[in-house]
Formats: sequence, structure tokens, C-alpha cells
Amino acid sequence: MAKYHLEVTTGNQNYSGTFDQLFATLIGSDGRSDKIQLNIFGIGRGSTWTHVFKTKSSLGKLLMLKVTKEARRLKDDEWYCSKIVVKTPEGEEILFPCYRWISNGELVELRGGRAMKAFEDDHPFLCDHRQRELSRKKQLYTWRTLAEGLMEINGFTDVSQIPSELQFSDSKNLEMMSTETIIRTELVLKGLLGSEENWESLEDMQRIFCFRTTPMSEYVADHWREDDFYGYQFLNGVNPNIITKCTVLPTNFPVTEEMVKAFLGGSSLQEELQKGNIFIFDAKKMDGLPGREYEGKPLQVTPGLCLFYVNAEKKLMPIAIQLQQEPSETNPIFLPSDSETDWLLAKFFIKNAYALMHQSISHLLRTHFMAEAYIVAGLRCLPEIHPIYKLLMPHFRYTLHVNTGGRKNLFGSNGALRESSLGFNGIMELMRRDFADLHYSYFFLPENVRARGLDSIPNNLYRDDGLKLWNIISSFVTAMVGYYYPTDCEVTRDTELQEWINEIFVHCLLGKKATGFPEAFTTAEELIKFLTMVIFTVSAQHSAVNNPQYDFCSMMPNYSLLLRKPPPTTKGQSSMETVLETLPNVSESINFATASIVLTGNYTDKIYLGNYPDERFDEATPKQIIKEFQAQLSQLSKEIAERAAERNPPYVYMDPTQMENSIAI
Repeated sequence: MAKYHLEVTTGNQNYSGTFDQLFATLIGSDGRSDKIQLNIFGIGRGSTWTHVFKTKSSLGKLLMLKVTKEARRLKDDEWYCSKIVVKTPEGEEILFPCYRWISNGELVELRGGRAMKAFEDDHPFLCDHRQRELSRKKQLYTWRTLAEGLMEINGFTDVSQIPSELQFSDSKNLEMMSTETIIRTELVLKGLLGSEENWESLEDMQRIFCFRTTPMSEYVADHWREDDFYGYQFLNGVNPNIITKCTVLPTNFPVTEEMVKAFLGGSSLQEELQKGNIFIFDAKKMDGLPGREYEGKPLQVTPGLCLFYVNAEKKLMPIAIQLQQEPSETNPIFLPSDSETDWLLAKFFIKNAYALMHQSISHLLRTHFMAEAYIVAGLRCLPEIHPIYKLLMPHFRYTLHVNTGGRKNLFGSNGALRESSLGFNGIMELMRRDFADLHYSYFFLPENVRARGLDSIPNNLYRDDGLKLWNIISSFVTAMVGYYYPTDCEVTRDTELQEWINEIFVHCLLGKKATGFPEAFTTAEELIKFLTMVIFTVSAQHSAVNNPQYDFCSMMPNYSLLLRKPPPTTKGQSSMETVLETLPNVSESINFATASIVLTGNYTDKIYLGNYPDERFDEATPKQIIKEFQAQLSQLSKEIAERAAERNPPYVYMDPTQMENSIAI
């Protein structure tokens, strides 16, 4: 007789236990076991129990574990199976990861042991199972067009269609609904909800969520008017990738020495251009975009330009603003020496372009939608036993749910992006324009920093922390790839891996070679580079553009997706009344601020970068690599925390303990 020990673990999610009957069948190279009942009575969430059974003889090398659930009652009592560990008669312990919900009558086939590439499977039964798994997944996970001229997205049109294990947990759904309810109650008590009135003063805007402050939101409320903090946000705010070094002024931005001499500390503009101390934000991508209709008239957005100077105190200061691309008498260059309200309005309109580009490009297109393509292709092309599937799945958590639901919420009738100055059509066109120029190099922080000339600009904390984190992730990926792909030949032979990157190239990049994205992997180095980029994008980069949103965006004068009046065409005609009429009214401000709260909520089921509660690897080496990755992340987190304690304002958005493994909100 041969004895097998099965250690079965149920997930810790709400309702993950079951009262139904659970059965398992072991399949080996020398035979299969009978159908074994794993439980007699109900099993609770988070429980682990062992079932021992005997067979007449050893089943040989274990190939698969089949699990089914049969109902004791009419109602489906789904069970969440985390993992099953089998100890064989030969003393080998084999991990069978599951991490999914199992319904009545559903047959789940689990592969265990070492992660395997397709060419390493030599048993006909396993080869056949691999093909059947991928065939089933390609029927389940499909592509559809987001919009003309944009990448394809997942085929689900409602979150209810997504497999349960890829949806939000019950606790997260409940916490998000509770957050919105609490916010609405707070606003009702303050008498703000539904008000179409203009704000009476800029200071009144701080009343929206005065009991929901953070150290950074308080700093923003106190300093948002200051020019040095305005410049700081182009380096370390919610959109830190949009300024470039300026060595020659654009011909359509005729800033003169006389205009800016007073702001250059005794130097000249030409000298500072040569020294590399001048930087520029150019929103030409927004030129000619249609604004949405507001009170019967189309809103106007500004494809403006803003010139910055790094002063002797190493602060990035705005020194000149032009609100349209082409200079003219009705397109003056605004200066810090202009009237307070003229300069304030000019900064508002530049910041409006900054905000619209942030949400549509830096946030949605370049993190959420790109990640979605990596995920859909991965689910379609990589079987669960594949090493890259095991590596990336923790970094794909919740993203399909977020994107599928988010497209409805953000673009719905009261969605923040539909209520922006651009509205739905303008936002889609802005994304389309950016997508047309998209290039692989943008997604690599070291290359991005060099290309924009930001290697040495001071006080760029996003860059400094981001590069350290990039290197840590790269080291982790290098070790993992080195273990599973010791030679380039291993990479080129992996047909599933090649299909994954080809689907991304075809369905996300629409087959455009000019994007620089790979169509295939020919070396391990190429694979390492791509995987590093994917993990950095869904963790660090998303954290940088998402997590600061409440801190920087809840104070509406500091960041507004909507400006209601046209940009000024002359100087000396504005007043504080003009400023308040330009900014969103009470109700509009509340909608935008509420969205920032939901998007940055501290939900209890967060899984932070480097934490892998789902055990997917069965080999000792990958487990050790993960431990080393976690140690490096912990050291970086300690360094960032120590600096934040000494610095005001603090920058914590690249702290691994502040970011999730995946785009989960």
C-alpha cells in the first residue's frame, strides 16, 4: 500500500469556506487514485486540514490533481481553494497552487511542482492538458476595441462577467461603498452636496473635506499658491513625467531676456539655457482638442507652454506662461510680475492641461490600459504552470476589474473625466494622439529621465527613488529569468512566451513597429527588460500617478480637470471674482475631490509590492530570490521613511510599503 497526505488550505476571504462535498483525484505516470472525499462536514475560511488515503501501489510521478465540488443543497456554496500540498509515499512534497473559486460540478485540474515551459513537458497527458487549458482561456479572455486608433482591451463589458478570482473581494467592494456613503453623509451635513453655487473664496474650498486630511494635503492647502511649490509638482506631483530640459527656446514661445531678467537672479536667459537650468512644459498635444459643451457653449482647453528656471536655491520656478501655441496679441506671455490674479489664472490653465494629460495619458493610458494588454495576453497565452505566469500573476491582481468598472464610472454620466473640460470625446482624442506617438523607451525610467534631460535636476525625488526601485526590480527579475532561462535558446524555444509578446504587439500596439516594442524575444536580456518594465509600471509608476491624487487634487485650485471660463487673452482684466467663476463650482469640486478619495482609499486587502501571499513557486531558488527582493525593498522603504521624516513636504509615493503589487484601484 502507498500512503498520500493531502494538506488542503481554504482562502481567508469572506465566504471562502463551504458546506458542500469536496473531492480529489490524483493522477500519476503509473495510474490514478479513486475519487477521494476530502471533507465530511463544512470547512471554514482560512482553514487547513490534512487528508490521508492509501492506494494499492505508488502512482509514480504525480502529474495532476483534479478537484470537484458537489452540492449538499440547491444553492451554490462556492469554495475558495488556496492550495493543496501532496506528500507522496516517496517523501516528496508537491505544491498544487489553486487560488480560485470552485462552483458546483466544476472540475478544476491543477498542475503541481516545478514551473514548466512547454518544451519541457514530455508526458502526452500534460502536453494535452496544456493545450486544453490555453484553448479554454482563449475562449474566456478575448479582445475588443477600446476606440478607433487605440489599443484593444479585455472583452468583458461588466465586472460580473469576470472570473470570481479576478474580481474585487467582498471586503473591498463593501469598503468602497462605505467610503462613498460616508463622504455623501459628510457633505450633506456640511450643506455642500448638490450645490451649484460658486465658491465665495479660495479658502472656502478647503472646507470640502477638512476632517479628512493627510500631512501632504495640509501642506498643499497651505502652499499651493507659491511658485516654488508649483514647480515642485512638475517633478514630484501626480504627473512627474512631462517637463524636459530646454536648451533652445521654441520659435512659437518668444520669451525675451527683458521679460524674465528679474526672475533669474542676476543671470541672463541665454546663460541659464546653456547651463541647463531652464526646463519647459509644452502641451502642444492638446492643440485643437474639442472641449465639452458647458451651459450651451464649448469649453476651451489650453495647449500652453510654461518655462521653468532652477534657481540658486535649487527650486524649480515658473517664469513665463503662454496659453496658446501660436503667439499673437491675444495670446500674451504671462509673468510672475503680472497682477496676482492674472498670474494665478495663467497657472490654473497650465495646470488644467497638466491635469487632463495626467488622467488621460500618464494614468489611464500608460498604466491602466497598457497593463490590461499585458494581462489579457498573459491569461490567453501562458498556462498556470508557466514560470512567467507564476511571476506576473501577483502583479495582475484586480486590474481587469478596476479597468472594466472604471471605464463605466469615469466616463459615465457623472464621471470625473466626462465632467472635465474635455469631456469624453476630448479625452479619447487626447489618448489617441498620445497613443500615435507612444514609444517603448518611455516606459523605462532610466531612459525616460535621460531623454528628458532630467539626470541632474535637483529635488527630483520621483526620479531618485524611482531609479533605486527600478534597479531593485530589475535585479529580482534578472535572478528569476536566469533561473528559468539560463540561455537565450531557452527564450527563443518558449513558444508560449513568444505568443504572449506577439499578442501584446498585435493587440496593444496594433502591430506598429515604430513603437519600438518587441514582436518577439530573442535574448534573455530582452525578456528581463520587458518584465522589469511591466512590474515597475503596475506597481511603482501607478503608485506615482495614482496615490498622490487626494493629497494634491482634493484642493481644487491646485489641480482642476475643469475650468469654466475661457483663458485670458489680455492682461490686467482679471479679478478674484474672475478666478472663482473660472474654477469648478461647489458641486463640481465635490465630485472631483470625491473621486480622488475613492482612488486613493486605504482598503484593508491591499497587497504591497514584494508580498506574495499566494504561494505559486515550488522550488527553493525562486523562493530565496523572493526573500532577497523583499529585503532590498525593505531597505529602500527604510531610507525613504527616514528622509520623509526630515523633509517637508515628504515624498513617499515610491516607498514599497505605500504601493500595491498591481493596479488594484
